[in-house]
Amino acid sequence: MYNDLGKVLIVLGLLLVGIGLLMTFGVKFGFLGRLPGDIRIERENFTFFFPLGTCLLISLLLSLLFWLFRR
Repeated sequence: MYNDLGKVLIVLGLLLVGIGLLMTFGVKFGFLGRLPGDIRIERENFTFFFPLGTCLLISLLLSLLFWLFRR
């Protein structure tokens, strides 16, 4: 039981560190939000942005991370 809880806490800690790094150094990662598949619609008084490609990349990386910790 404690072994599983320890793994979950490690993953959550790494996730928080990753989010903190992205928030701190996010400006330097200019490709995030500008990947192929990201949807941007700009009109006169309206801008719609949905980062589909970025969401897929982050999902893939998190799935890989969770898969590695599960083994």
